[in-house]
Amino acid sequence: MINKIRKLIRENRAFQETQVKYLKELEWAQIYHDSIRGQEGIKDLSLNIGRWAGNYTFFYILNRVLKDYKPLNILELGLGESSKFISTYLDTYLANSNHLIIEQDKSWASAFERQFLLSKRSKIEICSIIEKNIHEFPVKIYENLEPKIENDYDLYVVDGPHGSPRFSRYDIVSIVKGISLGHEFVIIFDDYQRQGEKDTFYELQSVFKEKGITIYHETFFGFKEVKIITTEKYKYCCSI
Repeated sequence: MINKIRKLIRENRAFQETQVKYLKELEWAQIYHDSIRGQEGIKDLSLNIGRWAGNYTFFYILNRVLKDYKPLNILELGLGESSKFISTYLDTYLANSNHLIIEQDKSWASAFERQFLLSKRSKIEICSIIEKNIHEFPVKIYENLEPKIENDYDLYVVDGPHGSPRFSRYDIVSIVKGISLGHEFVIIFDDYQRQGEKDTFYELQSVFKEKGITIYHETFFGFKEVKIITTEKYKYCCSI
């Protein structure tokens, strides 16, 4: 009997936690739609928000970073709904910006381009997935990514490759090791509710400490969690 009661309590607690996440997501949806009012091109853009794509929390943050800080060079890991969003921003508001997208799946990239016309300043590079041992855990990373990284970027959007249980999306660690000292940037890290993404963030903190780069960071909670990491210039992104 006691075990049954404990089980019911656990199930009820899990149910309540899920309901709270849904309520937070609904609030973010309202905040997001308010934030894009009057933004031509963006407010009419058809997006499939949630599920495998970024949630409303993610798109609110992305919109605020693009609108408020107008990054010139954008690197996005993972092709999808956010690629549509950023690319539309380029054609509508960011006339001097460039957007590089790293995607693991050539057939998905072809299907995407048949359905959506990217800006001429958005470029897709295909890097297949390999598995690498990171701290004794198997981790999916992009193959031959380094030659594709053309310079330091102002905005890094991390939503690929497919996640790993530990040290997920570890490519961003390799990328930030090459960032020039003094360069200012923002990193938006999706799916931060997962252990693998948290592992990678802790590794990023170590890299920044070794390089002597002071960072600011904040976690935004909706149905999923989004981590934002910035340098001094962009630190107000943590309170948007």
